[in-house]
Amino acid sequence: MTAADPDPTPSRAQRLAIPRPVRTIALVGLMGVGKSTVGRRLAHRVDLPFVDGDDAIEAAARMTVSDIFAQLGEDEFRAGEARVMRRLLEGPPIVLATGGGAVLNPETRALMKAQATSVWLRADLNVVAARVQRRDTRPLLRGKDPLVALTAMAEVRYPLYATADVTVDVGAGAHGQAVDAILAALTDYWNREPAA
Repeated sequence: MTAADPDPTPSRAQRLAIPRPVRTIALVGLMGVGKSTVGRRLAHRVDLPFVDGDDAIEAAARMTVSDIFAQLGEDEFRAGEARVMRRLLEGPPIVLATGGGAVLNPETRALMKAQATSVWLRADLNVVAARVQRRDTRPLLRGKDPLVALTAMAEVRYPLYATADVTVDVGAGAHGQAVDAILAALTDYWNREPAA
């Protein structure tokens, strides 16, 4: 490479669209919208650690999410999820991909409001249904039509997701596009947010 032919790859500092956040960025939305995949890329862009809520629950329980549902039931899963969410939300800033049902817990919602900037990743249900039926690892969808099950979840959860600080529509496009859209929405939100 010569001085006349500079490296076209932007440095990490140049790729960061916003300063390093001082609060956790909590991604909420239905299963299959891309919270984990997009969250990893977002964390890299804002220079924060990434934590997948389901992975943290599995580590705490020393069981898979599927095994927790099968052996202990959804109520016990939700109780464990709430404990893990509290620990993560009260900790140092991270990018957190929450489980789709984490917002069902009022305490988790209150903690998210107090400790994080929440981002609802919203996608067309047909797109999400097509994604989730590729893998049989989601206990709430076992033996069900994915679109019917997701529609029922959306009826309950969308009003809760709608309380997020930022809403970003993510479609079937590239994950990089979703990250750019999230960063633009967050930057706009933080610029409008009154100083603490």
